[in-house]
Amino acid sequence: MTIGKISPLQLHSPELSAQYYEEPKLLFAEDGAHCHPKIGIALYGPRSLGTSRHKQEVHVGFIGSAEGMDAARHFYSDLADGVDSENDQIAFPGCRADRGFRCELRMDENICESITRREILEVSGIRSQRERFERFLEILEDKLELLTQRDYPLDYIVFVPPNDLLKGCRVANYKDNKIDVHRDLRRAFKASAMQFRKPTQILQETTIGLVNSRRKLDHRSKIAWNLFTGLYFKVEGLPWAPVGLNPGTCFIGISFFRPLGSASTLRSSVVQAFDHNGEGLILRGPSFRWDSQQESRSPHLPEDTAHELLQMVLRRYRSERRQLPRRVVVHKSSRFEPEERSGFEQALCSSDVEQYDLVSLRFSNNVRLIRAGQYPPLRGSSFTAGDISYLYTTGYIPEMGKYPHGHVPSPLQIADHVGDASDAQIKKEILLLTKMNFNSADYAGSSPIDLRFSKLVGDILREIPEGQSPQPNFRYYT
Repeated sequence: MTIGKISPLQLHSPELSAQYYEEPKLLFAEDGAHCHPKIGIALYGPRSLGTSRHKQEVHVGFIGSAEGMDAARHFYSDLADGVDSENDQIAFPGCRADRGFRCELRMDENICESITRREILEVSGIRSQRERFERFLEILEDKLELLTQRDYPLDYIVFVPPNDLLKGCRVANYKDNKIDVHRDLRRAFKASAMQFRKPTQILQETTIGLVNSRRKLDHRSKIAWNLFTGLYFKVEGLPWAPVGLNPGTCFIGISFFRPLGSASTLRSSVVQAFDHNGEGLILRGPSFRWDSQQESRSPHLPEDTAHELLQMVLRRYRSERRQLPRRVVVHKSSRFEPEERSGFEQALCSSDVEQYDLVSLRFSNNVRLIRAGQYPPLRGSSFTAGDISYLYTTGYIPEMGKYPHGHVPSPLQIADHVGDASDAQIKKEILLLTKMNFNSADYAGSSPIDLRFSKLVGDILREIPEGQSPQPNFRYYT
């Protein structure tokens, strides 16, 4: 028997390349530009200052115990005067007519609804976790209705849950028709408050110093930045705007959630569309069946559902903007399955959208850059290994002179991309969209805002009954 010669296995090193993308700028009042939201607000004021979107006065209402509401009013008032810097924290300039967000808070005692001692004892005395949770929500809904019916101006509602009730009602876990149900007070309260069309903020008694906290609280300047940035956005202001997003571009983040009390075979898609100003719309996508036991672990849309979903987004965009977007970018945290991609592309190609990109993004721990020195790679560093592309959305930030996270940063993998834009354009847009979180004044996040918030929004959408239409404006979800 003749044995043929066996050729040695040929291994080829992947082609490697690396790039660095400059930190994107943001726009503030009178076209002032800076890369850091906190410095831009302090120097120039919010982007919508001087426009019809800017409120000279913000009327704040409260729900909580009498003691909690009084402490919360003093807390907001103190922060509005400004908070000095300490260590590496950036000072909060305040929220007054002449500084910071350039508006005044009005906190009239007539727009307060007290949670009485009797109500606290009633809820605390309910032994069933589900019944206790649901009764507390009923009380809160009554308070919201009374507060919004008052003949006083009201722009924003602060809910200060009594600490004892928060401990007993923070979550509820129970079975409904043999299906495991998990509910969260924050999500349920946001969903309930949505029907009254007033944005809300939950402020814990530990944060305002009424109750001692076992955990270390953020510095007061950071708390102030986050609270007032969120407040300004929720009352229809625009804190900042991105530099470099082309007008007529619609960014869509897609994730999935399971409707409350449904079986595991039923999931619904969540879509959030952001325009070039970074402002979003919320849509609850069509339901579809998904069996995680028989299919791959990551859910994906059937072709017809993907087609229907994109058509929904385009119809809503045209309704809001009176025209279709020129370009659509879809961000998704799992790869596009062939039927899913086909459904998206059919909907886009049959419309008047000129260009589109389908982009799958996920964090990867398998491959990392190693930088000489003691610091991790710079935020904005990018590299390609073979045909796989990576981008560091977290990392060392030269403008801050530090790496603001305590863990080793993982790059964002561009796991899948089909469309018209170059790899460089996709990455620059992702970097910019990580800076568009209006619920925080942090330098940047790790994920683009459309994808990040599509997941957070899904947690609240699952609390909204099927027959109730969710509010499309993102300010009700933060």
